[in-house]
Amino acid sequence: MPATDPDTDAGPDSATAESPAYPSDRNVLESDCTRCPALAESRECISWGTGDLDADVVVVGEAPGHGNPDADPWRGGNWTGKAYTSRHSGRRIRRMVERVGYGDDAYYTNAVKCFPADPDDQSSNREPTPEERANCRTHLLTELEEIDPTVVLATGKHATKTVLAAEDRTLEGFIDTVLEPVRCERLDVWLVPILHPSYQDVWIGRLGFEPEEYLEAIGETLNELCEPSSER
Repeated sequence: MPATDPDTDAGPDSATAESPAYPSDRNVLESDCTRCPALAESRECISWGTGDLDADVVVVGEAPGHGNPDADPWRGGNWTGKAYTSRHSGRRIRRMVERVGYGDDAYYTNAVKCFPADPDDQSSNREPTPEERANCRTHLLTELEEIDPTVVLATGKHATKTVLAAEDRTLEGFIDTVLEPVRCERLDVWLVPILHPSYQDVWIGRLGFEPEEYLEAIGETLNELCEPSSER
């Protein structure tokens, strides 16, 4: 669980700091997708990608959370139909990307586009099933082909595993991969795993970073990979 309460944490990338730009549109690929019956039943909206279709950086999460229908406009993708528009995680990751200089050069999406409700608690998440990840992977691949980014910034273990699965690769341990670029030949992108915004307050220190140092490291990694002369 996060080390700080998102309602009271007022750090530079916290949910209570100044809000980042809110997306004005979304990239709808299949307006009424019903490939996954359980997800179609549990969702309010399909959470489609938002942002620059010529972006150098695609930010990928695992799946939208339940969200908060009263937190207008940051209700979350399950209610807005726009990826990473939740009050806490959505604002935090968008603010981080803006602060490292890619706010106008990023696209935000999820590996699974619909909220996977826990059958025992409809307001809580469960992990998407392997079949659900596979069903939705074509949407993610379509986005990556359409946008043709240089870097996929995967937020958290599950998003990283899903991107690697498109390469027929597995993830042995997540923490050791954070900020370590991985070349994905099939996708023709660099994969850069970062901490999920809900867990970064716990893990930044364990990785040996202060919060500002972690943010700087993300920016330096993106700059190195996105520069035309960058070779690794």
